[in-house]
Amino acid sequence: MRGPHNIWRLARTAGTFERTGAMDVVLDQMAAPKPVRIAARVLGWPFRWLGYEGDPTLPPVTRAITALGPSYIKFGQILSTRPDFVGPDLAVQLRVLQDKLPPFPTAAARRVVERELGVPLETAFSEFSEPVAAASIAQVHRARLAENGKKVAVKVLRPGIARAFRKDIDAFYLGARVVELVAPGSRRLRPMDVIAHFDATVQQELDLRTEAAAASEFKATTARDEGFSVPGVEWNHCGRSMMTLDWAEGVQMADIAAIDAAGHDRRALADRVLQLFLRHALRDGYFHADMHQGNLKVAPSGEIVALDFGIMGRLDEYTRRVYAEILMGFIRRDYRRVAEVHFEAGYVPADRDVDLFAQALRAVGEPIFGMDASRISMGRLLAYLFEVTERFGMETRTELILLQRTMVVVEGVARTLNPHMNIWEAARPEVERYIRDNLGPQAFARDLWRTAQVLSRFGPHLPQTVDAVLRRERAPVTVVSRDGARAGPLWFVAGAVAMALAVLVVGALG
Repeated sequence: MRGPHNIWRLARTAGTFERTGAMDVVLDQMAAPKPVRIAARVLGWPFRWLGYEGDPTLPPVTRAITALGPSYIKFGQILSTRPDFVGPDLAVQLRVLQDKLPPFPTAAARRVVERELGVPLETAFSEFSEPVAAASIAQVHRARLAENGKKVAVKVLRPGIARAFRKDIDAFYLGARVVELVAPGSRRLRPMDVIAHFDATVQQELDLRTEAAAASEFKATTARDEGFSVPGVEWNHCGRSMMTLDWAEGVQMADIAAIDAAGHDRRALADRVLQLFLRHALRDGYFHADMHQGNLKVAPSGEIVALDFGIMGRLDEYTRRVYAEILMGFIRRDYRRVAEVHFEAGYVPADRDVDLFAQALRAVGEPIFGMDASRISMGRLLAYLFEVTERFGMETRTELILLQRTMVVVEGVARTLNPHMNIWEAARPEVERYIRDNLGPQAFARDLWRTAQVLSRFGPHLPQTVDAVLRRERAPVTVVSRDGARAGPLWFVAGAVAMALAVLVVGALG
């Protein structure tokens, strides 16, 4: 039954986009090729009467996605991180998609809590309010722990949401296959990978134990950051369908009037929110990837409090170094170095011309630096950068696109607080600090030490390895050198001995 259901769901989706006027907008923004346009019309026009009408006060795309329900709202948010896939203008439209739905009954939430904790709700909580916020996947209740009276926030999944998402995601996979079939050129953008990324993200959000773990890890990695806090996790009151965090007092970052009334320095807050994001991305490689105003509060003390940890981003150490060098190269207007970093990282094919690439990067950077300081946009620069790298054959890198999308959101939050802030001046100290700590002589020595430590762990195996190689008669180990010459077992033994000597040196130094 899954196949017919998927086709029916796609037909209703296309019909909704036709009925709301969103189909033309989407096809134009994505610069869809003719085969995709024909397939969309075939699926959409005959089933227009099946589509949902939606809220006529909303823009067409937002209207259609909101009408189609929670899965589509969440998918639209994920697509907003892929301007390479949907086009920059449509990505902006999707970014403001409101993840708000009417709350489900408190009685249903109480049943979920009791099922997860295995006790009556009153045993766990002395107070449990009506919903204070409701989104596509879950809603939040204010409560107090029965054991100590601590005020907490209890997040509860919508009943049946996992099953509903599963059905829609199956239909999304079918849609991606159709796009790849009718438009082979789209395979460069890897539509199936886009759906797989969405699938993985949603599966994490549908298990609130995972989000609780993300909150706990984020709190640990940011514990030393002055002026920033993350609510603690109440692990004894968490389960697959619910989680409990300490209640965070404060005003929403979007409420500028309340921030002013509380006497907070908006200029300082603007600089701090941008610097904290860069610090988490570069220093820790673990950052909040959904830092919009609704997920940030300003505590009475002036601290920035982060909320909602369903979408987190990770960057490995090498990618962080590459990203920092790219940013610093632009800040210093050293376009040749930015080009070299792309080639060294393998982001751009080696057969491309580095000088032409540097010239293209100059065309990206110089117009931005010619702007008034208040108009300089790091998010815009990264968007232009991805356009250039695409022309030079750089494949889509999901982690960098997520970083770019979050950078744009954070920049928007900062500019709301201080419309005249200089993004580069605010970012520069964090980027320079990271480069000083991770790309200088001390970092080089630290890398050598780590390499030696890894080699030392293999020390106990080296004697047996060398003995086995020397005893092997019928199948001698050969090594192929760079010029294609074949080296015999003796060279392998020499390498093993060199490794053993390195291990001895490490041991002596230790």
